[in-house]
Amino acid sequence: VQRIAEHAVERKRLVYENKYLLEELRLRYGFDNVIGLTPAAQQAYLLATQVADSNAAVLILGETGTGKEYIARAIHYQSRRASGPFIKVSCAALPESLLESELFGHEKGAFTGAVNRRIGRFEMANGGTLFLDEIGDTTLATQVKLLRVLQEKQFERVGGSETITVDVRIIAATNKDLKKAIAEKEFREDLYYRLNVITINLPPLRERPEDIPRFVEHFIAKYSKETGKAIDGISPEAMAMLQNYSWPGNIRELENCIERAVILCNGNTILPRHILIGSEARLPSVPHQAGLRSLREVERDHIKYVLSECGNNQTKAAQILGIDRKTLRNKIREYGLGTEIAD
Repeated sequence: VQRIAEHAVERKRLVYENKYLLEELRLRYGFDNVIGLTPAAQQAYLLATQVADSNAAVLILGETGTGKEYIARAIHYQSRRASGPFIKVSCAALPESLLESELFGHEKGAFTGAVNRRIGRFEMANGGTLFLDEIGDTTLATQVKLLRVLQEKQFERVGGSETITVDVRIIAATNKDLKKAIAEKEFREDLYYRLNVITINLPPLRERPEDIPRFVEHFIAKYSKETGKAIDGISPEAMAMLQNYSWPGNIRELENCIERAVILCNGNTILPRHILIGSEARLPSVPHQAGLRSLREVERDHIKYVLSECGNNQTKAAQILGIDRKTLRNKIREYGLGTEIAD
């Protein structure tokens, strides 16, 4: 009896925790959190709210870094499928043979290395939403198989004969011009119309400069909290730098820029010297030395510069350089920089 009571209490706790988590996700991916003052951005977010509670397929178009995945998650967590899974597949990350197995799963022995049955993303997403990111990068052969699932809600695992039926909502996204791809016979027109029931166009950041201050405020608050810093703003000069830049990487690039700025900032306000954009984000300027130099010399000066900008804080410097702290310490010893550890 005690064991039954304990199981009942545990089930109740899990139900409560799942409900709490779902509410947290609804809040995190609520449309109230979406930033956008420009008409194009507001139109995209309004359309997302209107389509959220339907089962219609959604195609999200926009350049890399414009927030396509965020909108996809927002649609899912504001829909009737919110309690179901949200499963993402990056269609450009895998070759055709592996992508098919990733999407549909495979049976044991289906190919070399298939030592066990594997459940695919369509099965994982049953009752929820499948987000097909970078759909424009799929091959024509994969597109045929996707079309069948969209039409019939059925498929077979690779190497299997059992027909599996799923209830999945599809949200697809791409940074490519699919109409151009159709004209060039690189994308199936029938699949395009299956995916394109509702189209949401996300404008690039360079077309919405009035939104940059709000994004900056949001990211400063986010990374100040993560780093435990008390940064309360950004100087007008630094903000002007951000608003005058074209942002080829869009919101994702801006977020990375602000994260770096927060790490580099030792005061309460982000200043122009903390803003690294464009080529500076990859290689901050170091004092020019005449003549050609070896890669070793360039690397040494670059590491020395970043350490100086970070106040010799090796944890910060490693984050900026994109390496772990152990590697940085080895480089310091290798180049004889003799920097004292500040953290």
